[in-house]
Amino acid sequence: MTLSHFTASDGAHLAYRDQGAGLPVLCLAGLTRSSTDFDFLAPHMTGIRLIRADYRGRGASDWTGADSYTIPREAQDALELLNHLDIDRAAILGTSRGGLIGMALAATARDRLRGLCLNDIGPVIERSGLDRICDYVGRNPAAKTIADIAARMPRTMPGFAGVSPDRWIDFARQLYDETPAGLTIRYDPALRESFLAGYRAPVADLWPLFDACAGLPLALIRGANSDLLSGETAAEMQRRRPDMIFADVPGRAHVPFLDEPESLRAIRAWLERLT
Repeated sequence: MTLSHFTASDGAHLAYRDQGAGLPVLCLAGLTRSSTDFDFLAPHMTGIRLIRADYRGRGASDWTGADSYTIPREAQDALELLNHLDIDRAAILGTSRGGLIGMALAATARDRLRGLCLNDIGPVIERSGLDRICDYVGRNPAAKTIADIAARMPRTMPGFAGVSPDRWIDFARQLYDETPAGLTIRYDPALRESFLAGYRAPVADLWPLFDACAGLPLALIRGANSDLLSGETAAEMQRRRPDMIFADVPGRAHVPFLDEPESLRAIRAWLERLT
């Protein structure tokens, strides 16, 4: 899938992928990830226009510095991408950070959203998951090759079961570039500074962002072994939105790959509500 670029209002050149035709679905990736975060899902999505964004500082987008790697700026970038594509309203499928951006848009730009699907994220983010992210964000791994890090993933990513060696290889290729000097992350290392600023800040109440989704078709996919989204938070989300489509994906932690049968059923049911 060919990458395209557009220029954001601050001059940053940001990358995206745009494929298919029909209902526009904007896919927003996890914190350190890019448009490739949805490579496993894309082959299963037909009859929709699948748009996948590279945040600033990630993938093929410009590095613009730690101060710009924030949810408000990335939410603005998402709206500017929709403007660039002449899309008035889109559904948003947000993985982890992408879901936070989606909820922020529901609160601030509700008229631009058709619906929201959250992948393993909610209004309460467990500290244990943030601690784990803090250990690796902005740092190149010790492993020297894709094969080496893929072989380590079953141990370094506990909570995942039934994942084939080939899938780990494909997943590792989404995250790292293999160079003569070893593996390098595919994003600006300064993202660590931005993450730490939020990590050290007082915990914010994000329930108003979730409640701002009232009336929007909503879905939640949770890894059954997630350390970022607890079962208790997912249950409260369901209590507040009994109409929310929900899938608890066995053998997955943070985050599901989205091509699991449970994930696909939830996404397809959500898409049906949008048409």
